[in-house]
Formats: sequence, C-alpha cells, structure tokens
Amino acid sequence: MARPGLPARVRIMGWLLAFMALVLAVVVVVVWRLLTSDVENRVNRGLEQETNEFVEFARLGRDPRPGRTITDGNRLLEAHLHNNQYPEPNEVHLGVVVKDDGTVLSTRRGETPVDLAADDALLRGIVDSPESFGSAPTAAGELRWAKVKLTAAGPHRAAFITAFFVDAVRAGADQTIRLLLLVSVIGFLLAAGVSWVVAGRILAPIRTVRQAAAAITEHDLTRRIPVHGKDDIAALAEQFNAMLDRLDQAFRTQRQFLDDASHELRTPITIVSGHLELMGDDPRERAEVVRLCTDELDRMNRIVQDLLLLAKAERPDFLRPAPVSLPELTSDIDAKVRALAPRRWVLESMAEDEVVLDAHRVTQAVVQLAQNAVQHTADGDEIRLGSAVHGENVSFWVTDSGPGIAEADRAAIFDRFARGSSGRGDRSGAGLGLAIVKVIAEAHHGVVRVLSEPGSGATFGVELPLVAVDGEASWGGS
Repeated sequence: MARPGLPARVRIMGWLLAFMALVLAVVVVVVWRLLTSDVENRVNRGLEQETNEFVEFARLGRDPRPGRTITDGNRLLEAHLHNNQYPEPNEVHLGVVVKDDGTVLSTRRGETPVDLAADDALLRGIVDSPESFGSAPTAAGELRWAKVKLTAAGPHRAAFITAFFVDAVRAGADQTIRLLLLVSVIGFLLAAGVSWVVAGRILAPIRTVRQAAAAITEHDLTRRIPVHGKDDIAALAEQFNAMLDRLDQAFRTQRQFLDDASHELRTPITIVSGHLELMGDDPRERAEVVRLCTDELDRMNRIVQDLLLLAKAERPDFLRPAPVSLPELTSDIDAKVRALAPRRWVLESMAEDEVVLDAHRVTQAVVQLAQNAVQHTADGDEIRLGSAVHGENVSFWVTDSGPGIAEADRAAIFDRFARGSSGRGDRSGAGLGLAIVKVIAEAHHGVVRVLSEPGSGATFGVELPLVAVDGEASWGGS
C-alpha cells in the first residue's frame, strides 16, 4: 500500500507561501541594495563636494576682512571652517596641522560619535597618507574621509579633511530594512492563514466529490454533488454527477437484466428439470420429453437473446446510423414479413426519401410489430404495412385486423413481459417484443405509437426524427 502524500491543501499552501517568501526575499534584498547604494553615493558625493568647495576657497583665498587675501595655510583652514561649513549629521570637517615634532593641532566643525581630536595617530595617518580618499576604523565604525593638502602651511604639514561616519549614516537604512523585514514576516504569517482558508474553500467541492465517491456503493448511486457557479470546480462536479448517472443507469440495466432473466427463465428451467426427472424408459415418452425440453430450450434462447438486446440498448454503439433509401428499406421489410405466416399482406405506402438511420434496427422493430400482428390474427387475415415521411419525421407502421387492444392495456403493452388482455393467437411469447420496439424507437430519439379500438384491429407505428443524408447522426443508447 502506497504511503499517503501531503494533502492537496498543504501542497497548495506550501507553493503559495514559497512563492510569497521568494517575492518578499527579493523585495528585501533589492530595497537593501538600493538603500546601501544610496548611502554610498551620498557619502561619496558629500566628500567630493566638500573637497571641491575647499579647493575653490583656497584658490580664491578671500579674507573676511575687506580688501585682503589669505596666504597662510593655518589661517585658510580656520577661515573656511568657521565661515562656510555646515556639516550634516555624522559628517565632520577638520583642519589638521602636523608639526615637525609630530604634534597634531586640529580644528573641527560637526558633531561626531567619537572625539577625533583626541586620536592623534588617526589624524596623523590621514594627513601623511598619499591617497586623497580612504577609510579608517574607529570606535564608532568606519570613517570614510577625503582630504586636500595645503602647501602654504610653512614648515608644517597641513590638510583639510572631510569625513563621514558611514555606519551611523547607514543606521537609517538598516532601520528601514529591519522594519521591512518585520512587515514581511507579519505579511507572511497573514498570507499563511489566508492561503490555508482559501485553499480549503477551493478544495471544498473536491473534498465533497471525494466523500461522495467514498459513500457510493453499487446499492446506493443516488448521491449527487450540488453544483454552484460556472468555474472549473463546477464543471468537475457536473462531470462527476454525469458519471454517477451513467453508473446508476448501468447498474439499473444490470439489475433489470438479472431480474428479468431470473423471472422469465425460472419457468422453462423448472419444466425441463421436472420432465427430465420424471422421464421413464418408454421410447415414445423419451422422445416426447426430448421434444418438449428442446422446445423450452429454444424458448429460453429467444428470451436470453431478447434480454441481451434490451440490455445492449443502453450502450452508445447500439445504433449504427447510415444513409438509407426508404423505398429500398420498405421493400426489404415487406419481403421479410411475408415469410412470417400465411396472411394477406398489403404494402399500402412507401416513402421516397433517403435518410440516415440504422436500417437493421428499424427492420428488427417493424418485423417485430409484424410478428405481433401475426400472433393476433388467423390465416388469411389482412395485415397492412407501409412507410411515409411527414413534416420532420419518418414513420413505419403495421395494421392488423385482429381483436384490437383494450384502452386499459395501451399504456402498459410496451413494458417488459406485458401482454394484452384481449385477443387470440400465440400467447407463449415472453412479452419482450414490444419492449424491444420501444427501445429501438427511443434510441433513434423517436416514439412508438398504437391506435386501436377493441374489435377493430390495431395499428402500431414507429415514428423517427428525419435526418437528411447530408446531416450528421450521433444517436446513442436511449
């Protein structure tokens, strides 16, 4: 026995959550990269802008005092820092002078997480670095700097330094990412709950189908699934109900066949068995028993063939429609019925069209009607038959001159094993002939009719819808 897999509801939920997790992960990564890139660009642009502003200020050398220029490097640093600089948060501007003895003097503008003026080694390293841009570790994280060296500082080394505490600048972006992660987790959990409910609602009709299928047995095929809407689930329910209808019909046909067979075959089997048990040694008696048993076996064979035909009427291949010439078909039927019994057969009408139908089944039905007429007439009595096209239908009929059919019998004579209460003739039939005529007519989507008055004979007719030769026929079982 195969191990059960994950329920469909769990799989649907898993796929939806996996897709959502992927989307959220992509969004978080993209936003993080964009924010990080924005911080990097802002820091780099700020460093470049400040150094360019200092270079321009140094080139002009304007002194706040009217009519003077600044030529001293230390004075240039002080003037620029005190008159032109407004650092951003986490940005610092420094004027640094390193004397020959290594002493570091600095002037600062801007609030900083750590006191850079107290870190002589850091400032000395930046001033002495051959690079114009760089970064250095501090207690507050990465310090990214840019500098402009001064050549008018006398015997000392001097530089203008602008710098950002990058980790502090990134803090805002990191806070945004953390908030986005929190929102994503909450959204993911909400999506999990929603997907569980939605998957349950989507699968509810399928679960109903499964439960209905589990509850169905060959003794109870009455359950049906309610159909709501016009979506794929509704289509599935409709198809399942149609399948149950076909199964119900198949089981009813099977049960009908078994009931009919047990009902009708019990008598001949009892007769044969009883005579065989009582058969003596007298040759004439044996011959009579053999004749009687053979007759009963022949009757059993006819009953079985009729029952099989009625059972087969439910199958889609019961009919094989093809183009048929009505004059030729009517002539063939007339020739066949004349061999049934010595009656005065009259062909009173013959249709002239060419239509699509199953000639074999139609012949079978009309010959059965003729056989029924023979059973209710005597030698030399008149039996008329014919065919005609009227409106959208084609009709075949057989009229006898027998005793007719009582009005009370007309509604039931086409049922299985039914026999009329009036008339004479051979009453040994199983009562399946008119039932066979009915299923053949219904298989063609037609009807069978009877017109009769007691004592005035009866007319049995098969009326079928007219299907032209250039049309399409798709008849199946009734």
